[in-house]
Amino acid sequence: MAKKSNNRGPHGVVVIDKPAGWTSHDVVAKSRGVLGTRKVGHSGTLDPDATGVLVLGVGNATRLLRYLTPLPKSYQGEIVLGTETSTLDASGEVTATHDMTGIAAADVEAAAAALTGELMQIPPMVSAIKIDGKRLHQLAREGIEVERPPRPVTVTRFDIEPGSDSNVWRCSVDCSSGTYVRSLAADLGTALGGGAHLRALRRTSVGGFSLSDAGTIENPTLLPIEAAVGHLESAAVDEPTAVAVGHGRLLSIDALGVVGPGPWAVLGDTGQLLAVYEAHKGASKPALVIPTNVIRPDGGSVSPS
Repeated sequence: MAKKSNNRGPHGVVVIDKPAGWTSHDVVAKSRGVLGTRKVGHSGTLDPDATGVLVLGVGNATRLLRYLTPLPKSYQGEIVLGTETSTLDASGEVTATHDMTGIAAADVEAAAAALTGELMQIPPMVSAIKIDGKRLHQLAREGIEVERPPRPVTVTRFDIEPGSDSNVWRCSVDCSSGTYVRSLAADLGTALGGGAHLRALRRTSVGGFSLSDAGTIENPTLLPIEAAVGHLESAAVDEPTAVAVGHGRLLSIDALGVVGPGPWAVLGDTGQLLAVYEAHKGASKPALVIPTNVIRPDGGSVSPS
Protein backbone atom coordinates (compact mmCIF):
# COMPACT_ATOMS: atom_id res chain seq x y z
CA MET A 1 0.00 0.00 0.00
CA ALA A 2 1.09 3.56 -0.65
CA LYS A 3 2.05 6.00 2.07
CA LYS A 4 -0.78 6.84 4.45
CA SER A 5 -1.84 10.20 5.79
CA ASN A 6 -4.48 11.49 8.18
CA ASN A 7 -5.27 14.30 5.78
CA ARG A 8 -9.00 13.93 5.20
CA GLY A 9 -9.37 16.09 2.12
CA PRO A 10 -10.98 17.12 -0.07
CA HIS A 11 -8.49 16.23 -2.82
CA GLY A 12 -8.86 16.62 -6.55
CA VAL A 13 -9.04 19.04 -9.46
CA VAL A 14 -11.53 21.88 -9.89
CA VAL A 15 -12.09 23.66 -13.20
CA ILE A 16 -13.58 27.14 -12.80
CA ASP A 17 -15.11 29.37 -15.47
CA LYS A 18 -13.51 32.51 -14.08
CA PRO A 19 -15.64 35.64 -14.37
CA ALA A 20 -14.19 39.00 -15.36
CA GLY A 21 -12.96 41.19 -12.54
CA TRP A 22 -11.52 38.34 -10.45
CA THR A 23 -7.79 37.73 -10.15
CA SER A 24 -6.61 34.13 -10.09
CA HIS A 25 -5.63 34.72 -6.45
CA ASP A 26 -9.18 35.94 -5.71
CA VAL A 27 -10.55 32.67 -7.09
CA VAL A 28 -8.16 30.61 -4.98
CA ALA A 29 -9.03 32.58 -1.83
CA LYS A 30 -12.77 32.19 -2.37
CA SER A 31 -12.41 28.51 -3.25
CA ARG A 32 -10.64 27.82 0.04
CA GLY A 33 -13.79 28.83 1.86
CA VAL A 34 -16.16 27.04 -0.52
CA LEU A 35 -14.15 23.80 -0.47
CA GLY A 36 -13.31 23.94 3.24
CA THR A 37 -9.52 23.65 2.91
CA ARG A 38 -6.53 25.95 2.79
CA LYS A 39 -4.80 23.64 0.33
CA VAL A 40 -5.91 25.20 -2.98
CA GLY A 41 -3.69 26.51 -5.77
CA HIS A 42 -4.01 27.35 -9.45
CA SER A 43 -2.07 26.00 -12.41
CA GLY A 44 -1.59 29.27 -14.27
CA THR A 45 -2.61 32.90 -13.93
CA LEU A 46 -5.50 34.29 -15.97
CA ASP A 47 -5.67 38.09 -16.31
CA PRO A 48 -8.35 39.78 -14.14
CA ASP A 49 -10.33 41.04 -17.15
CA ALA A 50 -10.15 37.65 -18.89
CA THR A 51 -12.73 34.92 -18.41
CA GLY A 52 -12.75 31.18 -18.85
CA VAL A 53 -10.89 28.06 -17.78
CA LEU A 54 -8.87 28.26 -14.57
CA VAL A 55 -7.66 24.90 -13.23
CA LEU A 56 -7.25 24.49 -9.47
CA GLY A 57 -5.51 21.78 -7.50
CA VAL A 58 -7.15 20.92 -4.17
CA GLY A 59 -5.57 19.07 -1.24
CA ASN A 60 -2.99 16.55 -2.40
CA ALA A 61 -3.57 17.64 -6.00
CA THR A 62 -1.75 20.92 -5.24
CA ARG A 63 1.43 18.83 -5.38
CA LEU A 64 0.55 17.92 -8.97
CA LEU A 65 0.19 21.50 -10.24
CA ARG A 66 3.71 21.33 -11.69
CA TYR A 67 2.36 18.88 -14.28
CA LEU A 68 -0.63 21.08 -15.13
CA THR A 69 1.17 24.41 -15.53
CA PRO A 70 3.01 23.49 -18.78
CA LEU A 71 -0.17 22.33 -20.57
CA PRO A 72 -1.07 24.15 -23.80
CA LYS A 73 -3.89 26.71 -23.77
CA SER A 74 -6.62 27.86 -26.15
CA TYR A 75 -8.20 31.33 -26.24
CA GLN A 76 -10.76 33.42 -28.03
CA GLY A 77 -10.75 37.19 -28.04
CA GLU A 78 -11.04 40.42 -29.99
CA ILE A 79 -8.18 42.50 -31.38
CA VAL A 80 -8.79 46.22 -31.82
CA LEU A 81 -6.59 47.67 -34.54
CA GLY A 82 -5.53 51.31 -34.40
CA THR A 83 -5.27 51.76 -30.61
CA GLU A 84 -2.32 50.88 -28.37
CA THR A 85 -2.64 50.71 -24.58
CA SER A 86 -0.23 50.62 -21.65
CA THR A 87 -1.23 47.07 -20.73
CA LEU A 88 -1.75 45.79 -24.31
CA ASP A 89 -5.39 45.13 -23.40
CA ALA A 90 -8.55 47.14 -22.77
CA SER A 91 -7.74 47.73 -19.08
CA GLY A 92 -4.85 50.09 -19.84
CA GLU A 93 -4.56 53.72 -20.82
CA VAL A 94 -4.44 54.61 -24.50
CA THR A 95 -0.84 55.37 -25.44
CA ALA A 96 -1.09 55.78 -29.23
CA THR A 97 -3.63 55.77 -32.05
CA HIS A 98 -3.23 54.93 -35.74
CA ASP A 99 -5.40 55.19 -38.81
CA MET A 100 -5.67 51.55 -39.93
CA THR A 101 -8.99 51.73 -41.74
CA GLY A 102 -7.56 50.83 -45.15
CA ILE A 103 -5.97 47.51 -44.20
CA ALA A 104 -7.21 44.59 -46.29
CA ALA A 105 -8.42 41.36 -44.74
CA ALA A 106 -5.76 39.42 -46.64
CA ASP A 107 -3.05 41.54 -45.02
CA VAL A 108 -4.43 40.92 -41.51
CA GLU A 109 -4.66 37.18 -42.14
CA ALA A 110 -1.11 37.08 -43.53
CA ALA A 111 0.25 38.98 -40.53
CA ALA A 112 -1.50 36.56 -38.15
CA ALA A 113 -0.11 33.57 -40.06
CA ALA A 114 3.40 35.02 -39.69
CA LEU A 115 2.91 35.06 -35.90
CA THR A 116 2.49 31.28 -35.67
CA GLY A 117 5.08 28.59 -35.02
CA GLU A 118 8.13 28.97 -32.78
CA LEU A 119 8.37 32.61 -31.67
CA MET A 120 10.47 34.73 -29.35
CA GLN A 121 8.01 36.86 -27.38
CA ILE A 122 8.75 39.82 -25.12
CA PRO A 123 6.50 39.60 -22.02
CA PRO A 124 4.36 42.68 -21.29
CA MET A 125 5.33 44.92 -18.40
CA VAL A 126 1.98 44.23 -16.74
CA SER A 127 2.57 40.53 -16.04
CA ALA A 128 3.46 38.24 -13.16
CA ILE A 129 6.95 37.44 -14.44
CA LYS A 130 9.76 38.26 -12.01
CA ILE A 131 12.82 40.30 -12.98
CA ASP A 132 15.50 40.52 -10.28
CA GLY A 133 13.04 39.17 -7.73
CA LYS A 134 10.26 41.66 -8.42
CA ARG A 135 7.13 41.06 -10.49
CA LEU A 136 6.81 43.14 -13.61
CA HIS A 137 3.33 44.41 -12.74
CA GLN A 138 4.69 45.78 -9.45
CA LEU A 139 7.38 47.68 -11.32
CA ALA A 140 4.82 48.92 -13.83
CA ARG A 141 2.66 50.32 -11.02
CA GLU A 142 5.73 52.26 -9.82
CA GLY A 143 6.17 53.71 -13.31
CA ILE A 144 9.30 51.66 -13.92
CA GLU A 145 9.89 49.90 -17.22
CA VAL A 146 12.71 47.38 -17.47
CA GLU A 147 14.21 45.41 -20.32
CA ARG A 148 12.55 42.00 -20.64
CA PRO A 149 14.41 39.21 -22.38
CA PRO A 150 12.32 37.52 -25.07
CA ARG A 151 11.11 34.02 -24.25
CA PRO A 152 10.44 31.11 -26.59
CA VAL A 153 6.74 30.34 -27.11
CA THR A 154 4.82 28.27 -29.62
CA VAL A 155 1.64 29.42 -31.36
CA THR A 156 0.05 26.51 -33.23
CA ARG A 157 -3.06 28.43 -34.34
CA PHE A 158 -3.78 32.13 -34.78
CA ASP A 159 -7.04 32.29 -36.72
CA ILE A 160 -8.58 35.68 -37.31
CA GLU A 161 -11.83 36.93 -38.83
CA PRO A 162 -13.64 40.28 -39.08
CA GLY A 163 -15.59 41.38 -36.02
CA SER A 164 -18.54 43.66 -35.50
CA ASP A 165 -16.63 46.86 -36.37
CA SER A 166 -14.19 47.54 -39.19
CA ASN A 167 -11.24 47.83 -36.79
CA VAL A 168 -12.16 44.78 -34.67
CA TRP A 169 -11.02 41.24 -35.47
CA ARG A 170 -12.04 38.08 -33.66
CA CYS A 171 -9.19 35.70 -32.94
CA SER A 172 -8.78 32.07 -31.90
CA VAL A 173 -5.39 31.06 -30.52
CA ASP A 174 -3.84 27.72 -29.55
CA CYS A 175 -0.49 28.18 -27.86
CA SER A 176 2.07 26.92 -25.41
CA SER A 177 2.00 27.78 -21.75
CA GLY A 178 3.56 31.19 -21.11
CA THR A 179 2.26 32.78 -24.31
CA TYR A 180 0.70 36.23 -23.91
CA VAL A 181 -2.21 36.67 -26.31
CA ARG A 182 -2.20 40.42 -25.69
CA SER A 183 1.41 40.51 -26.88
CA LEU A 184 0.28 38.65 -30.01
CA ALA A 185 -2.39 41.30 -30.53
CA ALA A 186 0.12 44.13 -30.10
CA ASP A 187 2.61 42.40 -32.43
CA LEU A 188 -0.13 41.99 -35.02
CA GLY A 189 -0.80 45.74 -34.94
CA THR A 190 2.89 46.51 -35.29
CA ALA A 191 3.26 44.08 -38.19
CA LEU A 192 0.45 45.92 -39.98
CA GLY A 193 2.20 49.26 -39.63
CA GLY A 194 0.24 50.60 -36.67
CA GLY A 195 -0.81 49.25 -33.29
CA ALA A 196 -3.48 47.19 -31.57
CA HIS A 197 -4.73 45.91 -28.24
CA LEU A 198 -6.68 42.90 -27.02
CA ARG A 199 -10.13 42.82 -25.45
CA ALA A 200 -12.74 40.24 -24.37
CA LEU A 201 -10.19 37.46 -23.84
CA ARG A 202 -11.67 34.08 -22.93
CA ARG A 203 -9.62 30.96 -22.19
CA THR A 204 -11.48 27.99 -23.64
CA SER A 205 -9.18 25.16 -22.61
CA VAL A 206 -6.11 24.15 -20.61
CA GLY A 207 -4.79 20.88 -21.92
CA GLY A 208 -7.73 18.48 -21.89
CA PHE A 209 -9.79 20.69 -19.54
CA SER A 210 -12.40 22.77 -21.37
CA LEU A 211 -15.34 25.03 -20.59
CA SER A 212 -17.60 21.97 -20.61
CA ASP A 213 -15.74 20.77 -17.48
CA ALA A 214 -16.00 24.12 -15.71
CA GLY A 215 -18.20 25.04 -12.79
CA THR A 216 -18.67 28.32 -10.99
CA ILE A 217 -16.72 29.68 -8.05
CA GLU A 218 -19.77 29.23 -5.81
CA ASN A 219 -20.68 25.75 -7.09
CA PRO A 220 -17.51 23.91 -8.17
CA THR A 221 -17.28 20.28 -9.20
CA LEU A 222 -14.41 18.31 -7.71
CA LEU A 223 -12.80 15.93 -10.19
CA PRO A 224 -10.71 12.96 -8.97
CA ILE A 225 -7.05 13.58 -8.27
CA GLU A 226 -6.21 11.34 -11.23
CA ALA A 227 -7.54 14.07 -13.54
CA ALA A 228 -4.41 16.10 -12.76
CA VAL A 229 -2.19 13.52 -14.47
CA GLY A 230 -4.54 12.21 -17.16
CA HIS A 231 -2.20 13.62 -19.84
CA LEU A 232 0.82 11.70 -18.52
CA GLU A 233 1.83 8.23 -19.59
CA SER A 234 0.57 5.82 -16.95
CA ALA A 235 1.73 2.55 -15.45
CA ALA A 236 -0.60 0.14 -13.63
CA VAL A 237 1.32 -1.84 -11.02
CA ASP A 238 0.61 -4.98 -9.00
CA GLU A 239 0.33 -5.06 -5.20
CA PRO A 240 4.00 -5.85 -4.44
CA THR A 241 5.15 -3.02 -6.69
CA ALA A 242 2.53 -0.72 -5.14
CA VAL A 243 4.08 -1.40 -1.73
CA ALA A 244 7.50 -0.43 -3.07
CA VAL A 245 6.02 2.69 -4.65
CA GLY A 246 4.37 3.62 -1.35
CA HIS A 247 7.76 3.49 0.33
CA GLY A 248 9.25 5.75 -2.33
CA ARG A 249 11.71 3.21 -3.64
CA LEU A 250 13.70 3.47 -6.83
CA LEU A 251 12.42 1.06 -9.46
CA SER A 252 13.85 -0.23 -12.67
CA ILE A 253 12.11 0.78 -15.88
CA ASP A 254 11.19 -2.88 -16.43
CA ALA A 255 9.70 -3.21 -12.94
CA LEU A 256 7.60 -0.13 -13.50
CA GLY A 257 6.64 -1.36 -16.96
CA VAL A 258 6.87 2.01 -18.68
CA VAL A 259 8.22 3.39 -21.93
CA GLY A 260 9.11 6.89 -23.09
CA PRO A 261 10.94 9.67 -21.24
CA GLY A 262 8.42 10.12 -18.40
CA PRO A 263 7.15 11.37 -16.09
CA TRP A 264 4.75 8.50 -15.44
CA ALA A 265 1.55 8.37 -13.39
CA VAL A 266 1.72 5.18 -11.32
CA LEU A 267 -1.70 3.66 -10.70
CA GLY A 268 -2.87 0.95 -8.34
CA ASP A 269 -5.06 -2.05 -9.14
CA THR A 270 -8.27 0.00 -8.96
CA GLY A 271 -6.90 2.91 -10.99
CA GLN A 272 -6.06 5.10 -7.98
CA LEU A 273 -3.05 7.39 -8.29
CA LEU A 274 -0.18 6.17 -6.12
CA ALA A 275 2.68 8.36 -7.27
CA VAL A 276 4.38 10.14 -10.13
CA TYR A 277 7.75 8.69 -11.14
CA GLU A 278 10.47 10.31 -13.22
CA ALA A 279 13.49 8.93 -15.04
CA HIS A 280 16.64 8.72 -12.93
CA LYS A 281 20.02 7.30 -14.01
CA GLY A 282 18.55 4.60 -16.22
CA ALA A 283 15.88 3.72 -13.65
CA SER A 284 12.95 5.61 -12.11
CA LYS A 285 12.42 7.48 -8.87
CA PRO A 286 9.32 9.00 -7.24
CA ALA A 287 8.81 12.71 -7.81
CA LEU A 288 5.97 12.49 -5.28
CA VAL A 289 3.91 9.82 -3.54
CA ILE A 290 0.19 10.30 -2.90
CA PRO A 291 -1.32 9.27 0.46
CA THR A 292 -4.09 6.72 -0.07
CA ASN A 293 -6.48 7.11 2.88
CA VAL A 294 -8.11 10.34 1.77
CA ILE A 295 -11.68 11.31 1.00
CA ARG A 296 -12.22 10.89 -2.73
CA PRO A 297 -14.72 12.97 -4.70
CA ASP A 298 -17.83 11.34 -6.10
CA GLY A 299 -17.93 13.64 -9.13
CA GLY A 300 -20.82 15.73 -7.74
CA SER A 301 -20.86 19.35 -6.69
CA VAL A 302 -19.05 20.37 -3.55
CA SER A 303 -21.33 22.12 -1.13
CA PRO A 304 -20.10 25.39 0.36
CA SER A 305 -18.87 25.10 3.92
